[in-house]
Amino acid sequence: MPNVRQGLGDRVLGGWLGRIAGNMLGKPVEQGEVWTRERIDGYLRRADALPLTDYLPEPPTDEIAAALRPEWRACVRGRVHGSCRDDDVDYAILGLHLLETHGFAFTTEQVGEVWLSCLPYLQTFTAERAAYRNLVSGLKPPLTATYDNPYQEWIGALIRADVFGWTSPGAPRRAAALARRDAVLSHTGNGVYGAMWAAALIAAAFTAAGPRAAVEEALVVIPASSRLARTVRRTVCLHDAGLPWQETLATVERETAGLGWIHTVPNAAVITAGLLYGDGDFTRTLALTVRGGLDTDSSGATAGSVAGVLCGAAAIPACWTEPLEDRVRSAVLGFDGARVTDLAARTVALAGS
Repeated sequence: MPNVRQGLGDRVLGGWLGRIAGNMLGKPVEQGEVWTRERIDGYLRRADALPLTDYLPEPPTDEIAAALRPEWRACVRGRVHGSCRDDDVDYAILGLHLLETHGFAFTTEQVGEVWLSCLPYLQTFTAERAAYRNLVSGLKPPLTATYDNPYQEWIGALIRADVFGWTSPGAPRRAAALARRDAVLSHTGNGVYGAMWAAALIAAAFTAAGPRAAVEEALVVIPASSRLARTVRRTVCLHDAGLPWQETLATVERETAGLGWIHTVPNAAVITAGLLYGDGDFTRTLALTVRGGLDTDSSGATAGSVAGVLCGAAAIPACWTEPLEDRVRSAVLGFDGARVTDLAARTVALAGS
């Protein structure tokens, strides 16, 4: 494994905190067909919260409150006391448990066994729920991903990838290979490539000079002709051409029309734009990614993970970390109420193994 810059523990903790904070920021507006970029910014303007530098403000009207996800009451400024339970955090915890239980030579079948043992069925969604149902019915991978599963290229596998990046610092190809073994339980095509790309992106962030370099390194691990790779490259090109953030996302939105707000490809564009236009600033990266719309809590979580690794926990502004109170809610068996610092320490131990 390549040499990693000093402060591995701080940067892994930064990844965990960034994932949780980004998830919490995006959770209230997680419904892409309702909460468009324009509507999210309208909410922020009404609340006098642009530029966005903290968790979402209290909704300024009852009408706005009624359109938010019901979890908003525990996710907006002044109401955050530890993290809300969410699958974007559950899968990071479940991945940690998988590696602690089976090591880095785990099989896809063992991923399924861990799900059945530790993850409640009703806390799975879309492709993960289809795969879970297929496991219970006795199917084996890769049939668990393909049988009666219309969600094979949605974002679920991407949100499961972080732990493979955190435990492969500076080794994006290794991270991608681990993420692929996990992803094929429930996904195919761009759904699998999204997990490989996200894991590589996080692994690269430990040694990359900045977000642009990490994005470039992550592209190497997925097929260059895939729609995911082409869309990420397109986002990079528009950024390099000097287009404003809004115009970049509007352009990519037109070019990915019809894929849906939970599909991997358009969400990867939102994450890429957040990282590039955020330019290494943790708060700006989270804010732009969530303001980008679509699957806001998932894309916010992944961008937060990358940004947190890039800067380290000590450099994350306290407004994001102190309300988390160093604890998580989780549906994963045995982990509800876990300390974030403990999860990070266990991840570091794996990274050094």
